[in-house]
Amino acid sequence: MRTRSSLSRIATFVAIATLAVAACSSSATSAPSAATSAAPAGSAAAGTDMTALIAAAKAEGGLTLIATPASWCNYGGIISAFTAKYGIPVNVLNPDGSSQQELDAITANKDNKGPAAPDVVDVGLAYGPKGVAEGLYAPYKVATWADIPDTAKDPNGMWYGDYYGVMSFEVNTDVVKSVPQDWADLLNAGKNQVSLAGDPTQSSQAESAVWAAALGNGGSLDNAQPGLDFFKKLNDAGIFVPVIGKTATVASGETPIRLAWTYNALADKDSLKNNPNVTVVVPKTGRLGGMYVQAISAYAPHPNAAKLWMEYLYSDEGQLGWMSGYCNPIRYDAMVKANAIPAAIAAKMPDTSGAVLPTLDQITAAVSTITKGWPTTVGATVK
Repeated sequence: MRTRSSLSRIATFVAIATLAVAACSSSATSAPSAATSAAPAGSAAAGTDMTALIAAAKAEGGLTLIATPASWCNYGGIISAFTAKYGIPVNVLNPDGSSQQELDAITANKDNKGPAAPDVVDVGLAYGPKGVAEGLYAPYKVATWADIPDTAKDPNGMWYGDYYGVMSFEVNTDVVKSVPQDWADLLNAGKNQVSLAGDPTQSSQAESAVWAAALGNGGSLDNAQPGLDFFKKLNDAGIFVPVIGKTATVASGETPIRLAWTYNALADKDSLKNNPNVTVVVPKTGRLGGMYVQAISAYAPHPNAAKLWMEYLYSDEGQLGWMSGYCNPIRYDAMVKANAIPAAIAAKMPDTSGAVLPTLDQITAAVSTITKGWPTTVGATVK
C-alpha cells in the first residue's frame, strides 16, 4: 500500500511533467467562448457566484461527458454524486473512447448542440495543448485554481491536470499461473496472453504502455523505440493479443494479461470480486506515470453545467471521489495540509514509488514515435 509520505510527492511528480506547457499553450490559438454564462470564463479563481452558476446549470437541463466509463477513476460514483447534489442528469458518450476520439467529437459537433456534442473532455496530457491549438477549448478557472501546480495547467485556464496513475499488469490468475513481476517476464507468457487497453495509435493509455515497456527494456523518457521493439517480440512470438483489453476480456481469459493504469486495473479487480481472481502488479522497472487533464469544449451545449462539473471535480468532494477510484488527485498536497483525506482512502492507494512522469516535449516525441512506428515495427492492428 502507498503511504502518506509517498503520496505527498504529487507536486514534485507533476512538476516534472509539463515544463514545456506554458510555451506550447501561449503560442496556440485561443478557443472561442463556449457561451454567455453566469460565471464568465476565467473568473472562478477570483470568486464564483456559485448560487448563480448552479441556477444557470440547472436551467440548461443536463451535462454531456465523453469517454468516462463508470469504472475509470470511480467516474460512476462521481457522476451519481454530482447528479444527486445538483439534480442535473449526466449523459456519457462513447464511454471507452480514446483521447483523440474525444477531440474528434468536439470537431464533428461544432455546429451541433444536440446529444452527440460533448461539454467536457478528460484526455491524456498531450491532448491538452493539442486541443488548444485546434481551438477546441473554452477557458475557465475553478475556485481551487491556486491548488493546482502551475506546471499542471494551462495559464489561461484552457485545461488543467486532474489525476494520474502508473502503468501496471492486470492479471487473471485463474488463467496465468506464473504472474509477471517485470517487463521481461511478459516474454515468457503463454500464447495470446498480453493485451493493451486501446489502440496504440490513438489511445494515451495504450501509448503509455508501449512507452513504459521501453523504460523497462533499455529505453528512456527520450527514447520510446525499445518499447516498439519489445512489442514486436511479443507479437512475433504470438504472445501479444491484438484485441483491446477490457474487463470482460480479462475475465473471460481472451486477454488474461492487460496493460492498464493502476486505477483501471484495481477497479477491475474490485468489480470482478474474485470471479475470476485478478492481481495487479506495478512492474519493478519501467514505472511510467500518466496525467490526464480536463477541458471544457468551446462549443459546449451546456457551458454552465460544464463549469459546475469542473467546480465539483476540483472540490475536496470530487478529489476524494477520484481517490476512491485509486487515482492520485491533482490537489492532493493541498488536501493533506487541510487534513481533508480520510486515512482509509489514503491507505487504498497502490505503491508506485520510483515512478516518473514525462514532460510535454517528451510525450509529444514519444507519441510521434509510437503512433508512426507501431504499424511498421509491430504491424498488429488492435481493435
